[in-house]
Amino acid sequence: MLKSRKLVALAWLILAIPASAADLAILHNGFSIRHERREIVGSVTRLYLTADPGGYVDIPTAQIERFEIDLSPPAAPTPTAPTPAAPALPVATAPTPKSPVRLDDVIHDISDRHHLDPDLVNSVIHAESGFNPHAVSPKGARGLMQLMPQTASNMGVSNAFDPSANVEGGTRYLRELLERYNFDLVKALAAYNAGPERVEQYHGVPPYRETRSYVARIVRDFNRKKLDEGKAAKAKAAKTHPAPKATHAPSTAKAKLPEVAAQASH
Repeated sequence: MLKSRKLVALAWLILAIPASAADLAILHNGFSIRHERREIVGSVTRLYLTADPGGYVDIPTAQIERFEIDLSPPAAPTPTAPTPAAPALPVATAPTPKSPVRLDDVIHDISDRHHLDPDLVNSVIHAESGFNPHAVSPKGARGLMQLMPQTASNMGVSNAFDPSANVEGGTRYLRELLERYNFDLVKALAAYNAGPERVEQYHGVPPYRETRSYVARIVRDFNRKKLDEGKAAKAKAAKTHPAPKATHAPSTAKAKLPEVAAQASH
């Protein structure tokens, strides 16, 4: 599972420099976001994914580690032959457990197995199905992570309505897409929604309103979770290690306390 790192602020001078035609925003969580240009809007950096002014995502500035020029060549189309199914996926073939299993635990366990942040998987599920394990899209995508029948088959998922099997297949597929696009989160999410062929055709997020909205919604939801976690961690640390209380001096030194306090105030 990816660990969130300690957030640090970037220099305003660096952020004020216009981005080149293809830059990468490297985040502290290890993901990268390819963008055409950027600008500062309050406490966030707005990354424009395409030339279209409406195709952007807002990233808290403190979550960006650095910017790099994207020197990678356009991705070459890859064969569309089905990916061999995994030899044996316990979650896809295991019988239904006798005692109920919390979905949150399933997501955490599977995310950890595939070295992904469970908050990211949660954000994808929220956008895909609203956590409805029986959801079916007009195009035939099924279950929590809305697996198309061919994708489910490629991932070794025999029952897409089984929450554990669906999350296993969807998370594994998302991991494959992240590796395919060198952990460019925006490209991976766009490919999850519109298909890798479209991402490669347009060398990035395809010009589909649905896909752009989908990517922006997940990135914002994921970043909100990270900000909330950071606030909760600070609050917990404050309770665990409260500021030391002032110790009372012995009774013989009480007369000197006002003088000491006065000196400390200057």
